[in-house]
Amino acid sequence: MTPTKKVMTTVEVAARFNELAQQEKWFVIEDELFANNIRSIDPPNSQYFRYAEGKTSVRKKGEDWVARVEAAHWLHTTEPVVAGNHFAVGREVDITVQGLGRIQINEIMIYEVKDGQIVLEQFFY
Repeated sequence: MTPTKKVMTTVEVAARFNELAQQEKWFVIEDELFANNIRSIDPPNSQYFRYAEGKTSVRKKGEDWVARVEAAHWLHTTEPVVAGNHFAVGREVDITVQGLGRIQINEIMIYEVKDGQIVLEQFFY
C-alpha cells in the first residue's frame, strides 16, 4: 500500500498561504497550494489584470505582471479570515508599474479551497 497524503483543511491552507505571503513568495503559493484547474478572477474592466484559468495561465498572468513592476515601495498582506471552505486576506501595495506609473492598490482577495487545494482566487479592488 502506498501511504495516502493527508489533505489539508482550509485552515491549514490559509495558514500556509499566510506564511508564504508574509515573505512575498507568491509563486511558491501557486506551486504548493493551487489546483491544476485554478481560476483567477479580477473585477470586470480591470486595467491591471484579466481572467485566467488553469495553473499555467494563472502563472503567466502573475509573471507578466511582475515583469512590469519597476519598484515596490510598500507591500502588506493581512492575516487570513477563514469561513467554511473560503478564506480572505486584505492586500495593500504601493508600486511603480511600467506604463501606469506609481499606483496604490487596496484589495480584498478571496480564495476557495477544495480537497486541500486552492481552486479559485478572486480579487476585489
